[in-house]
Amino acid sequence: MGTIRLTTAQALVKFLNNQYVEFDGRKEKFVKGIFTIFGHGNVLGLGQALEEDSGELKVYQGRNEQGMANAAIAFAKQKHRKQIIACTSSVGPGSANMVTSAAAATANNIPLLLLPGDVFATRQPDPVLQQIEQTHDLSISTNDAFRAVSKYWDRVSRPEQLMSAMLNGMRVLTNPADTGAVTIALPQDVQGEAWDFPLRFFEKRVHRIERREPSVESVNDAVKLIQSKKKPLLILGGGVRYSEAADAFLQFAEAFHIPFAETQAGKSGVESGHRLNLGGLGVTGNLAANTIAKEADLIIGVGTRFTDFTTASKQLFSNADILTINISEFHASKLDAVKVVADAKAGLDAISRQLQGYKSSYQNEISEAKQSWLNELHRLSNICYGDNFVPEIAGHLDEELAEYKKALGTELTQTSVIGTLNDCLDDEAIIVGAAGSLPGDLQRMWMSKSRNTYHMEYGYSLMGYEIAGALGVKLANPNQEVYAMTGDGSYLMLHSELVTSLQEGKKINVILFDNSGFGCINNLQMGNGMGSFGTEFRKRNHETGNLDGPLMTIDFAKVAEGYGAKTYSVRTMEELQVAIADAKQQKVSTLIDIKVLPKTMTNGYDAWWHVGLAEVSKKETIQTAYTEKETALVKARAY
Repeated sequence: MGTIRLTTAQALVKFLNNQYVEFDGRKEKFVKGIFTIFGHGNVLGLGQALEEDSGELKVYQGRNEQGMANAAIAFAKQKHRKQIIACTSSVGPGSANMVTSAAAATANNIPLLLLPGDVFATRQPDPVLQQIEQTHDLSISTNDAFRAVSKYWDRVSRPEQLMSAMLNGMRVLTNPADTGAVTIALPQDVQGEAWDFPLRFFEKRVHRIERREPSVESVNDAVKLIQSKKKPLLILGGGVRYSEAADAFLQFAEAFHIPFAETQAGKSGVESGHRLNLGGLGVTGNLAANTIAKEADLIIGVGTRFTDFTTASKQLFSNADILTINISEFHASKLDAVKVVADAKAGLDAISRQLQGYKSSYQNEISEAKQSWLNELHRLSNICYGDNFVPEIAGHLDEELAEYKKALGTELTQTSVIGTLNDCLDDEAIIVGAAGSLPGDLQRMWMSKSRNTYHMEYGYSLMGYEIAGALGVKLANPNQEVYAMTGDGSYLMLHSELVTSLQEGKKINVILFDNSGFGCINNLQMGNGMGSFGTEFRKRNHETGNLDGPLMTIDFAKVAEGYGAKTYSVRTMEELQVAIADAKQQKVSTLIDIKVLPKTMTNGYDAWWHVGLAEVSKKETIQTAYTEKETALVKARAY
């Protein structure tokens, strides 16, 4: 086998072009392209290699390193982890900006390949521009921050190290049981250094993602446990979607008459209208799912990590046994469960074959719970502001609502806007969200009419994901309308990739809910005994010295218009309906600036979340909240 002399960067590009994934007999290129923001740490190395011969890699120009990495996460998530877009940045601030995205990818088990530039391996020009000098260890750079948030981390200090680094990186990126962020730090001098790479390194590599079969013993344990129970509840987690196991999941539920609830990552794996689908579960879940969960004697979690917020697993399931089906032994072992370590489809199929003849004892409970929730959903969708109005989150800013109404020029409630959007958007449209109050509202209220049309990042609750995420989803599904559901706080935190969507001609639609504040956290603080403190968007009051002056009002539509987007300002339901209809006709990205009243999002539905509260306070309300927390904690699972 011969060799070819290439720079490290050129060899990296050539290698990435020859990586493929095979799943259920289907083969496709694994690396679609690469997001870039060039700086001195990568432009003359990896940048030169991409300019000279990028092969089939499509090169995208990001606007913010975190934004482009968020888009790459969303792309891989929407592709069910079967294809990725890599990301490269310069050394220093550029790489540091991607640390947050790396954490989100690892928390959600989504493959993300990061290729940050690094300081000189030779150290000759130290300290180079943007270099951090740690006096106790000169080998440390900004990129060492990725160690804590990456599933695999490496630094290529010599050209020949690229081979083992990339082979290990691909191993992790294509491992559904333990994937996440892979960071390969590239010192800027090494990127341009040449070496005689063996041609074999560049041969077409097919990474086969296999459906892991469960052990016979674990299937027997699962069957025995299910047969001993009368009212099991299935949980449809993100692993069902990534495994493309929706049909197997549905067949299992129907065969044994077992209702199911959805996590944020699992939602839209099966259509919301299915007779056994109870909807969202947990702190952000609805009353139907949470009621059945409390009464269940067995929880069967399929492809879920049991995160506290999206399943409320430590409280809702405190009296039930747990059975897990998960490709990851780590996640399968949670909650002291009887575990089936397997691919979701393979595990369900194996259990189903031995469970023939079983049927749960549910009678009318499922249909009654669903109907009760549909009635509540109708009420939420039709809440109107008027005389003697009581918001869903009552007792917090009741006296200030008139001020908000005047400042924002609106009487719209958040739940009614969501209800209208659900009616007006096409069945195949994909909605994207991430943080604030909207994930709760959407998990409860959104009726997914088609599969894989609900895309929520809530494993890390990453504010600023929404618009970049919408771009990534659009790149993955270019023929479907994509809507970023975002609050004003999250929009202000990061919306730079809206410009990238305009540059690429990839239309996304931004649905912006503006209530002039961090509404979700305002609910949390006031609901636990605090006053409103640092969460409303108010100007500095120079008399008090505090942020309790007039409300800030921002014309988001005017700002986005300056970028080149088609924009709409909405303060009435009629304006919303007209805007949605017109936005569908546009060819460029759109932004609908909707002013909504605070405290008009959905409230909780009988699920508890453990948050840290002050044990000592002068305020009686804080003391009461702490006592209530301690009382609830006694009833929850200890681990």
